[in-house]
Amino acid sequence: MTRVHGFAPIAAAEANATLLILGSMPGQASLAAGQYYAHPQNAFWRILAELLGFDAGSAYATRVAALQAAQIALWDVLHSCARVGSLDAGIERATVVANDFPAFFRQHPGITRVFFNGATAEACFRRHALPSIDTPNIRYARLPSTSPTHATISYAEKLAAWRAAIRPASADF
Repeated sequence: MTRVHGFAPIAAAEANATLLILGSMPGQASLAAGQYYAHPQNAFWRILAELLGFDAGSAYATRVAALQAAQIALWDVLHSCARVGSLDAGIERATVVANDFPAFFRQHPGITRVFFNGATAEACFRRHALPSIDTPNIRYARLPSTSPTHATISYAEKLAAWRAAIRPASADF
């Protein structure tokens, strides 16, 4: 079993993010590329491109800049873990180390919404991070995973769910 380490968060330097999207831990393709959601069949960038109006095929830096311009931060729940392969099911629970969310939320006080990219991200956050967080103004919700392994939901259904969630912070949650 290999210990893997996640990436630094993507968040604008001026700490203007109002929304945080959390995955669990980057898969092998993402780790190899040094980029979030690098697996070509993962729908994350395709969905966000459609919602925010950028080209999903553009350079990674351009896609990251589009998220930041939309006041969206991106991170993973786990800082590190031992895992076989890329699947969340391969994560060895006893090896999980969560990211430092109390520090992140202090640095990004404008975040009022957190969306989990799938059930594992939500479960890991609730188990390993939420107990140390004292931010009552944040709302949490799980969205359908953009992973290609979650094929029981069509792309159109995933897009509709993400579209309903990723809207101005002033809209009702």
